[in-house]
Amino acid sequence: MPSRESALALRGRIAADAALRQVGRPYVWGGGSSAGPTGGGFDCSGLALHAWAKAGARLAHYTGTQFRQGRRVPFSRLRPGDLVFFGGGTGDPTHVGVYVKDGVMVHAPKSGDVVRTADFAASPYYLSRYRGAVRPIPR
Repeated sequence: MPSRESALALRGRIAADAALRQVGRPYVWGGGSSAGPTGGGFDCSGLALHAWAKAGARLAHYTGTQFRQGRRVPFSRLRPGDLVFFGGGTGDPTHVGVYVKDGVMVHAPKSGDVVRTADFAASPYYLSRYRGAVRPIPR
């Protein structure tokens, strides 16, 4: 029987794969549910909640709440499926992505764009806005 930690790692890979399957879908503000895209696409928190629904976790459809839904993970310990958060100063973060590997996340960036991957670990823009990471806990 797998350990709880290896079971969580498997769930994280399921979430990362589910997010990657959405690459190319349009950004839609308020878009996304546990079942998939709504209004034809996803916003950032809708993509995260959809990905983790596929892995057995229930998340809110709000980045600030997602930032508090799981266990904090240091940057050096990121693994596939972890949620990475950006922006917001000292208030709630304003953006979330799903970690894939090697500093890359999949995210729904902004209106007029599509779900895509980004090497946030090599991006001065994202690194300067990085707020932390959370590992959701499946139910």
